Parts: sequence; C-alpha cells; structure tokens
Amino acid sequence: MKFYRFALLAITLFLVVSCAPQAPAATPTSELTTVTLPVGYIPNVQFAPLYVAMEKGYYRQAGIELKIDYSFETDALALVGANQLQFAVVSGEQVLLARSQELPVVYVMAWYGKFPVGVTSLAKQGIQAPADLKGKRIGIPVLSGASYIGFRALLEAGGLKESDLKMDVIGFNQVEALVSGQSDAVVTYVANEPNVLASKGYEVNTLQVSDYKTLVANGLLTNEKTVQENPDLIRRMIKATLQGLADAAANPDEAFEISKKYVENLAQADQEVQRQVLASSIELWQLDPLGHSDPAGWENMQELLLEMGLIQKPLDLTKAYTNDFLPAP
Repeated sequence: MKFYRFALLAITLFLVVSCAPQAPAATPTSELTTVTLPVGYIPNVQFAPLYVAMEKGYYRQAGIELKIDYSFETDALALVGANQLQFAVVSGEQVLLARSQELPVVYVMAWYGKFPVGVTSLAKQGIQAPADLKGKRIGIPVLSGASYIGFRALLEAGGLKESDLKMDVIGFNQVEALVSGQSDAVVTYVANEPNVLASKGYEVNTLQVSDYKTLVANGLLTNEKTVQENPDLIRRMIKATLQGLADAAANPDEAFEISKKYVENLAQADQEVQRQVLASSIELWQLDPLGHSDPAGWENMQELLLEMGLIQKPLDLTKAYTNDFLPAP
C-alpha cells in the first residue's frame, strides 16, 4: 500500500465530509462530465470512499462520470499542471515540488488528516521513540516520495541524521525484510504493514510521523486554469467525494462490501486484515472540518523540503492550496 512516489508522479490517495443522503437518481449520461482521476496505486480497500461515492451515485448526481486511473505510469502532476487532466490524488510534498518547478497546481481538498507513514519494528527491538533508531538498520521502499519525507521527519524528531543509522532500499517488501531480520525497522504505510504483521502473530511498535509532526498528506489536486475557469466542477467533485468519505467512515461494513465490486480478489483476501486496513485508514482520514487543509502542515512540509534541499527557496503557500471550495460547515 505504497502510494508514495516523487517528483512528477502521482502518489496516492484522497477524500473527506458532508452528510451522506440517500442514493440519488442517476443523471443522464449525456449531461455528465467525464473526470479521469489518477490515484497512484492499484485498486484497494483504502479507496473505499471513491467506490462508495460511485456506487451510490454521488458523482453522477454532481454531473460527473468518474473514471479511476490506477496506472503507475501516469505522470499525474505534469498532466494536471498542463490541464490535460483536471484532478489527481497526491501527497502534499508533491504539490510543493511541482510548484517549485513552476507547475500551476493547486491542492483543493485534504483527504487524510494524518500523514500515513511510520517506522515499524518488532517489539523486541525496543524502538519506542525516534531517537531509538540510532545505529539501527532501516529498510525503506524508495529514497523518494511520501515514505522518504515521512522518514526524514521522524529522524528530525529524534535529533538524528541519515549518517546515524544504516539505510537499505528494499522495495515494497517491508514485512519480509522485518521478519527475516534483514532490517531492524522498516518504513511503512501505517494502515497496512503493521496490520499484516499483527495478523501473523508479530508484536510490533510503529512510530507514526503524525505523532511528531503535522504534514500534509493525500488530497485532491487541480490546477489554476480549472480554478479560474471551472470552479463549479471543483465544488461538485469535492462534494461528491466528501459524501463518499462520510459514508465510508460512518458505515465501514457497507463500504467494505461495496469495495468488493471494485477491488479484484478482495472477497478472497484475508477479510480480518483487510477490514482492519480499512478501519486504520478511517482513523487517518479524520479532520475537523473534513477536507480542510491545515496551514501549519503546509508550513512544516515546506520547511522540511527546504532542509532536505528538495526545493531551493520558499514558495507562496497561499497559491499551493486553498480551502475555498469546501462545502460550508
């Protein structure tokens, strides 16, 4: 469950609020605007809010025919920046990296309230705080994207540098690397690998980035041209998505069953683990109000990217995100 990718490649995931009404009557197809939405990962129960909104007709009620693009090859940020696509699901660091390269993208709706990255270790390692990572061998999927950003935030919280530990790029094989002893700790998506490990009987500790630093996580991206020329489409897209999010969070069992129609082999997967993945994801989605971007998260993200040398100068954050399209409380 790694939605993490860097530079101009979409990463992963989005959603959040508004009361969910009864399923609306379908809107005639001729009146619908087709929206292709890159999400940066394969079909997965973590996208339940999208599936719920599609299944219950919320997008169609909003005049939208939603098509989800799961391709890893879709260069979502570049396409949205060029207005070849109107929307994508991305993590906050992607927005600032894109704007530092003069791509006119704008983050218009937060999906995750908590940054979904952490460092997981077997309990016997005794890693209880970021400072305990000193001298450890850490397995990380890639040296880019949200996983790397989150890891660096944890190191900062522990007063550590990369030179204070050993890092191995292990791909998305965190569970195997940890249980085999290849790594003392691994960078994970906190709703996924810790649940998989627990289901296999392992006692683990997970240091969650969100416990130490507020950073901007997955949300809905558009571009300045769409903001200027089609703000109504943005409002409709957000409203339908938030309806799906609200429903999925309030009725996880229903959301899980709906997801089976959209996620191949979900019905054959370990139901207990996948339901727990959904439950853990719902915890990460929580925002008050839902969909709202926290200015502090953007400031923290920019500070971290500057420190890492990934952007060279401060950006005008007021152009990088807005809460103006969210439904009134």
